[in-house]
Amino acid sequence: MTGRCGWCGTDPLYVHYHDTEWGVPERDARALWEKLILDGFQAGLAWITILRKREGFRAAFEGFDPQVIAGWGEADVARLLGDAGIVRSRAKIEATIGNARAYLKIAEAEGFDQWLWRYVDGVPLQNDFASMADVPAATPLSERISKDLKKAGFRFAGPTIVYAFMQAVGMVNDHVVSCHRHAQLRG
Repeated sequence: MTGRCGWCGTDPLYVHYHDTEWGVPERDARALWEKLILDGFQAGLAWITILRKREGFRAAFEGFDPQVIAGWGEADVARLLGDAGIVRSRAKIEATIGNARAYLKIAEAEGFDQWLWRYVDGVPLQNDFASMADVPAATPLSERISKDLKKAGFRFAGPTIVYAFMQAVGMVNDHVVSCHRHAQLRG
């Protein structure tokens, strides 16, 4: 079992992301928020596009500091729409500002990391998919989390985006069983 999940192909950036980051349980609240925002920006695009622009996103969004972003307004939206280092979507940029405000409310109430990880009782769900064709695009749990995120004020957090996020941050281990990372992350 020394293969990889087929979705990462051979692009060195994608392979590195697969081998070192995707599926690794993330417990840092701000890192979780950044990944949720990036998954929202990915909607309708290939994830490699977001990976290639990730440093541009980090620069444009002040290191994904929700305290800073929550205070942004139209001038900041206009600035970001002119930034070729990111995906320039007004709807996604405006959603990020609103999502920062929603994040801060959850963070103050109970901690964003605690809020998210309670859905899986703090322990990554373990799947045993033989192929990527077996991996769902969304699950009842991602639908529930999506509904709760939207209730909290988040946008660009539908069930498919949430499931991709859950995979990326290790809330669920969806490395296929033939992938070398599956067993490593099962422990």
